[in-house]
Amino acid sequence: MEKIFTEDDLIYIQNRGNSIDKIQQQLDFFIQGIPKINLVRSAKVGDGIWQFSEEEKNDFVIYFDKHKANYSIEKFVPASGAATRMFKFLNEFLNEFDAENDTINSYINKRNAKDVSIFIFGLKNFPFYKGLKDKTIQLYPNYYSLSNDAKYFALIKTLLSNEGLDFANKPKGILPFHVRNEKIITPIEENIFESDFFKKEDQKTKIHFTITEEFQPDFEKITNAFPDFEISFSYQNQSTDTLAVNEDNTPFRVEDNKLFFRPGGHGALIDNLNALQSDIIYIKNIDNVSQNQRRVIETNKKLLGGVLLFVQYKIFNYLKLLSSGNVTASQIAEIKDFAENKTAFPLPEEFSFFQTEYKIEYLFKVLNRPIRVCGMVKNEGEPGGGPFWVQDEKGRQTLQIVESSQIDLNNKSQKNIAKEATHFNPVDIVCGVKNYKGEKFDLTQFVDPKAAFITEKTKNGKPIKAFELPGLWNGAMAKWTTIFVEVPLETFNPVKTVNDLLKPAHQSDNG
Repeated sequence: MEKIFTEDDLIYIQNRGNSIDKIQQQLDFFIQGIPKINLVRSAKVGDGIWQFSEEEKNDFVIYFDKHKANYSIEKFVPASGAATRMFKFLNEFLNEFDAENDTINSYINKRNAKDVSIFIFGLKNFPFYKGLKDKTIQLYPNYYSLSNDAKYFALIKTLLSNEGLDFANKPKGILPFHVRNEKIITPIEENIFESDFFKKEDQKTKIHFTITEEFQPDFEKITNAFPDFEISFSYQNQSTDTLAVNEDNTPFRVEDNKLFFRPGGHGALIDNLNALQSDIIYIKNIDNVSQNQRRVIETNKKLLGGVLLFVQYKIFNYLKLLSSGNVTASQIAEIKDFAENKTAFPLPEEFSFFQTEYKIEYLFKVLNRPIRVCGMVKNEGEPGGGPFWVQDEKGRQTLQIVESSQIDLNNKSQKNIAKEATHFNPVDIVCGVKNYKGEKFDLTQFVDPKAAFITEKTKNGKPIKAFELPGLWNGAMAKWTTIFVEVPLETFNPVKTVNDLLKPAHQSDNG
């Protein structure tokens, strides 16, 4: 390390709070590469994904409602991302449209810009339309004398410009997503409303948002209107940033010969999650909200929570039994069956030859882990990670949520397995983060560092290699007990582009 970094570098690293050991590990990964994940098969209903009848769902919902008062419950919402991608096609339009020599129609036809066409056609149905028009008239006093094309151009310019609404540079969480009873509703508010299902009498409902520090006043302006909720915020710690390197794997440097660190991706949020003290934590993306699927969403949230509480209850009882050391052969067989068939952790063939003492120790280690129950929706071509059976270097098979960037798509058999996925991950997760004694797990001890990945970026016009930490629900939870449960597609209503706000889930409120 002394050859790579100067004394000033080491002081800079220390002042930032970065770990030298982790930087060394990242440099090793840059040099040696990161092995792609080894898919065995996609998880399916009956083989890694639980599917329930309406009666069974109802039983778990009742179980959740009956037992939720015994637990402290919190919702964790990653909400720091800017809305840049939501408006990408509109930014391209502003950069490419030649107002002097072109019409919007010809632009759309030449570039097959269907997104622009949909946006303009649905403009009056966006929740921000009235505010956008008012602001546009303010910036363009001659608005009403403009041609239709010039009006649309002015509206789009106002939507994205710094002097206008500047939506692409703001976090998604504070943008207008819905209109209800003539009131604008943001994703922050929808996430708050949606948390009613775990509300308890005489207690404030807890929600935690991870945000960018500069936008905290904007978030608080919205959350201060909810005094019955205990709403907290945290930021992605710069100590989780990762070092960027040149193409030859030497550290990339910016002005003043300083090392260049980049945010390590949402996997860094395992530290934020780890700081929460609640027993049960729901995780959901900020943009996955709906106007008119509230009941379906609430029912399935309770379903996932009921499954978690029930499985956790069983596991805790087994762990107490195993820790007593007084376990019969039939009890060991029962626990083994539970570990393999309910927590999806196949034990090695040689397990049957282990001494009783080692069987107990092995089963204890298998079950004594954080638990996550993840909703999975049927795959209808949406981008995102999926549920797979994965094999590690020791030959063990586990259930994992895998992103396409982790898969070797040049390998035909791996690509075929990826294509066979019947479900994908909508990020609808509930976590049990305490052990059978009520002590909190250190979640950083259950991360698979090899589930990171390297991406190619540019900085100051130069190519660089960036290191992405294992994703929060991918490698950062790789060593958790994992249960996948099928949930209906109605629970998944993300807003990836602004035009998604025109979909039925975001347009009307049917209760």
